[in-house]
Amino acid sequence: MSEFTAACVQLRCGKSVAANLEQSEGLIREAAGAGAHYIQTPEMTNVLVRSRDELFERIGSEDADPTVARFKAIADELKIWIHAGSLAILLPDGKVANRALLISPEGRIAARYDKIHMFDVDLPNGESWRESATYEPGSKTLLADLPWIKMGMAVCYDVRFPAIFRTQARMGAGLLTMPAAFTRQTGEAHWHVLQRARAIENGAYVVSAAQGGLHEDGRETYGHSLMVDPWGRVIGQIDGDQPGVVTAVIRPEEVAKARQRIPAIANERDFAASHAQEEREIPA
Repeated sequence: MSEFTAACVQLRCGKSVAANLEQSEGLIREAAGAGAHYIQTPEMTNVLVRSRDELFERIGSEDADPTVARFKAIADELKIWIHAGSLAILLPDGKVANRALLISPEGRIAARYDKIHMFDVDLPNGESWRESATYEPGSKTLLADLPWIKMGMAVCYDVRFPAIFRTQARMGAGLLTMPAAFTRQTGEAHWHVLQRARAIENGAYVVSAAQGGLHEDGRETYGHSLMVDPWGRVIGQIDGDQPGVVTAVIRPEEVAKARQRIPAIANERDFAASHAQEEREIPA
């Protein structure tokens, strides 16, 4: 099969791991019923809670996480690839990984990626975020092999650091992924342009499932789960912040076509950096 159907599952997760799992399972099954072979969920699929204490009350290790166990079973049952956009996973050192997992149709974990860039920011509307206070950042970019295409893995805030995706494209990735829980404020300003830019500059598909709406902890996320082709065209999106599913066909040959038309990766050159200095007249 030279092409496949991908799906984004858009969620509005809250504090209950069980309720979030019920919501995501129902939409994963809907996506599989629509013919999707690869299904991606958003960042923080298992729990979305602002309070650090409440977060630690609800999460456990990867082996103990009920969402991981259930997603493995569903992938095996339906013979699909499930990309858990990210889960909050308790680490042995007492910190938390913001971890994306790719699960194979045999119900096995095919790839793990821990979000590298922490969202530490004070927004003009008064919102303040300090992910680094709770989460342990990852240190490695990652490619995963799907049967049809090589896939680069990233999470949310990573989208603002294009070197990750250029590195993945150089390594052969034709599909870039950025599942997210973008705030409404930053999403309205930058979500679409960032996703399209990463697709255009790398000649790659982009698939990014998102959280959307007003959550139990008071945050608002932008939604608009998005799929972009290698020419920068939007080929699928959820137009709003409601939970739901969107599908699109991914044709790997379009990656080669885009990179032939605009060979930016092949034309790249190393360069030095310097600070210009004004010429001064040398006295006679």
